[in-house]
Amino acid sequence: MNFKTMMQSSPAKAIELFARLAETSDGAVKTREKLFSELKAELEVHTSLEEQHLFPLLRKNAETKHLVADAVRDNKELRAKLAELEAAPKNDQAFSEKLADLQKAFRQHARDEKKEMLPAVERALSEEQVQDVTEKMEAGHAEAEQAKQDEAEQRRAKARQEREEAQFLTRQAELRTQQAAAAEREREAAEQRTRADADRIIDAALKPVSVATKAAEEVARLPAVPPGADLRKRAQAQTATLTNMFMWPWMGAMQGTSQPSILTNASRGPSGMEEVIPLGEEVLEVGKRTENRGTVRVHRFVVETPVERQISLQSEKVVVERRRPVSDEVTGEILTEVTVEVVETEEVPTIGKRMRLREEVVVRTERTQRVETVTETVRHDEVEIEQAGRKRTARAPRPVSAAR
Repeated sequence: MNFKTMMQSSPAKAIELFARLAETSDGAVKTREKLFSELKAELEVHTSLEEQHLFPLLRKNAETKHLVADAVRDNKELRAKLAELEAAPKNDQAFSEKLADLQKAFRQHARDEKKEMLPAVERALSEEQVQDVTEKMEAGHAEAEQAKQDEAEQRRAKARQEREEAQFLTRQAELRTQQAAAAEREREAAEQRTRADADRIIDAALKPVSVATKAAEEVARLPAVPPGADLRKRAQAQTATLTNMFMWPWMGAMQGTSQPSILTNASRGPSGMEEVIPLGEEVLEVGKRTENRGTVRVHRFVVETPVERQISLQSEKVVVERRRPVSDEVTGEILTEVTVEVVETEEVPTIGKRMRLREEVVVRTERTQRVETVTETVRHDEVEIEQAGRKRTARAPRPVSAAR
């Protein structure tokens, strides 16, 4: 890119931003702020690079030094109007008026550069000087563009970070909700088991009442005593029948207690009746519940680390010295007032930071499954049979069942 093209490219970009900004309405505050930020950066880069690299060369040349004062004044006027536009409310009509004023001043500044400064630079400066200025200003534009990209990348990284934090908090909330639901289901299952146990106890307690009703009906069905029968024996048989009918359910309900039930010959009913001895057993029920084994917290914090970088800086100082001329012959204009301005420059380090991803920490839960053997002791009933002259115990092998 040559010097002329480079000097015209920046005003063209600024004019495009002026046009886009003028098309916005008072209600488009966000759009105006974004476009104004781009316009301000473009104008600041343009004026700063001119003052840093071009104006010092123009001051050293007698043919172009008079242009510097006007250019510096124009830059100051642009900066002042730019500050007024920045302070104006973006949703007010005054913003459009100040924008038009700034645009008018910038167009005049661009015309002056095109008609006066560019031809003077091409005439007064050598090709080497023009090329050097062009390269320096191109490097400045590249640095400004890179800084703009770094800032945009930093904003995107911040937005991505905020989005990831929001997703992590959402996953944690869902996990806590699932844990609470599992705990609620376990509580409901425990309540159901408790109600089932209570129902079994109530059924066992009410069983003798139903048996008593059946016993009363059985006594009512006994045949009447015939004339001349032994009333004492008949009364004993009825008493034994009622005793068996009333007491047997209670003895069946107490089979799980530590005291064994002893049935004697006197407790049997009349001939032809059946006596049922229930043999019970315990059944192992194995369930499962979810327990909280702890919470893993991943906390991110910022660590500041000092970093050192070395940079080579240049400075230009004005040296004024008086010397005797080589010849007393007058070669230039003398005996007139002349003011020469020479700017001292010094490079200072600028510090910028940009964000980048160093690594990612992924927090997730993994579910594994294992088989665990549960060992417990269960009880069951056996029966011991005693007969005259011998004694034996009937033990039937019973598998232990576990309800899952």
